[in-house]
Amino acid sequence: MEFEKLRDIIVDVLSVNPDEVKPDSKFIDDLGADSLDVYQIIMAVEEELDIEVKDEDLEKIETVQEALDLINQAV
Repeated sequence: MEFEKLRDIIVDVLSVNPDEVKPDSKFIDDLGADSLDVYQIIMAVEEELDIEVKDEDLEKIETVQEALDLINQAV
């Protein structure tokens, strides 16, 4: 998955400015997300790409880049 596509999903779920979403942005500290928001983002990606990400892997995600890496591993 490309960064821009993930950024669009994050912007949609979190209602943040696209300029705020960078690879090193932390979901909780920088983007104001909570664990449920991160789960919703990954669920949207899973649905779009028809993949499945393990729940235990979701708990380890802190940054946008970590989410992108996890998604690309699952593809």
